[in-house]
Amino acid sequence: MGKSRILIVGATGNLGFHIAKASLDAGHPTFALVRDSAFSLPHKFHKLQSLSNAGATLLKGSLQDELSLLEALKLVDVVICAVPAKHVLDQRLLVQSIKQAGSIKRFIPSEFGVDPDKVQISNMDKNFYSRKAETRRLIEAEGIPYTYISCNFFMSYLLPSLVQPGLKAPPRDKVTIFGDGNVKGVFVKESDVANFTIATVDDPRTLNKVMYMRPPGNVSSMNELVETWENKIGKKLGKSYIEEEELLKKIEENPYPENMNLIFIYSAFIKGDHTYFDIESSGGVEGTELYPHLRWNCIIL
Repeated sequence: MGKSRILIVGATGNLGFHIAKASLDAGHPTFALVRDSAFSLPHKFHKLQSLSNAGATLLKGSLQDELSLLEALKLVDVVICAVPAKHVLDQRLLVQSIKQAGSIKRFIPSEFGVDPDKVQISNMDKNFYSRKAETRRLIEAEGIPYTYISCNFFMSYLLPSLVQPGLKAPPRDKVTIFGDGNVKGVFVKESDVANFTIATVDDPRTLNKVMYMRPPGNVSSMNELVETWENKIGKKLGKSYIEEEELLKKIEENPYPENMNLIFIYSAFIKGDHTYFDIESSGGVEGTELYPHLRWNCIIL
């Protein structure tokens, strides 16, 4: 039996491009659903040209065009959506089209973050996670085979600043630590998320499950991150601590969406939303345990 044919929605985005490349590299017949407008945008056109040259088939269409979705679904076995979080609910027509097509053996919706069914920050995030949970419930109600990917934070988010909102590089004098600094968060490089995502598509062990990513070396508390940085620069930093109540006050004082970084920090490093639960007992699977042959990038500051 040959490898599954994969349709990528959002292939010109950061993660979507990595997923499309990983699909091609793994030998899957790869298709990308592309809006007409993408061909006239230089940065997107360059990505599309690169994917096409590597063997991807580009299909014109969009999440708002049911006919284009149905035509694309005829060509593939698996659908992976990687649209931005603000467009998550735009997947509703795609879900309906997958149900109508009746031939898709796996759908991986656009999540690629913290598990929306596990977060403990209700009503703080302006429906950031509830929209993802709503999409899950729709998929499940329609009886569509799925895999959800919960990779927590991308390495490009917060880590370059040592989790210091407003900075672009780690501090060299003073550092702010949220909470007691012992709660662990998870950071995974986007290209690694893509490789592990593609590994799931033909794997019965991930069918109708959440695949979490907690790679050894990438699960770290703020205290551990700071210590690693101090060892690298050969200098101790001055430390100030922001406890839960003070952080909640800062979140309330700052307008949306400027406060979202603080909300995500609260979720990860105060509430422990990346790591507070046991994966196996929750019915999930962990990517690096399933695929020990795949390599990943460890945290480097």
